[in-house]
Amino acid sequence: MSWFITFEGPEGAGKTTQCHALATRLRDQGYDCLVTREPGGTPLGEAIREWLLGRNTLRAETEALLFTAARAEHAWERIRPALARGTIVLCDRYVDSTLAYQGAGRGLDERWLRELHRVATGDLWPDLTVLLDVPVELGLARRRAAGETLTRLDSELTSFHERVRAWYHTAAQREPTRWRVIDATKAPETVAEAVWVAVAEFLEQRKRTGR
Repeated sequence: MSWFITFEGPEGAGKTTQCHALATRLRDQGYDCLVTREPGGTPLGEAIREWLLGRNTLRAETEALLFTAARAEHAWERIRPALARGTIVLCDRYVDSTLAYQGAGRGLDERWLRELHRVATGDLWPDLTVLLDVPVELGLARRRAAGETLTRLDSELTSFHERVRAWYHTAAQREPTRWRVIDATKAPETVAEAVWVAVAEFLEQRKRTGR
């Protein structure tokens, strides 16, 4: 069996770190595992990522379409083939980021964004989404302290990031069977253990039900 697991959350929540930590745990348990990210995951996706996260000025609609174009290539060229092989796919951000950032953050119509996703990916949704939750100010402070170049999205107003975080909470409440909310304010090792417990419970449940 294969499962598609995504990591979501505000800036500075530790998604990349936790995605790789989970991959290590899964491989130790004998699972075949692919780690990928969005935007990215393919040569085209990585090229679009560089443009999207740079300092370029884009209309919200253009931004959404570029994210979705990268996702279409990613879904059909990497994610779906891996799932067909029986691989667990771990993805650092996916469609929920578009709904949160371009939808709640930028104010684009969520129904339109969902339709874009349906057409672009064949309506491919995650089996499980791990929301690493962290207050906006703490997450942005972590990003600054890391010394990395801040992206165009990092530099948005605090109110933008608050809308993004609020959307994530609403989505998790709306689909509790898909989402697992993890407190990401704690030490990375503590967060990794909480993520593992949530994912292990999910995998056991899926094995029992044969899904």
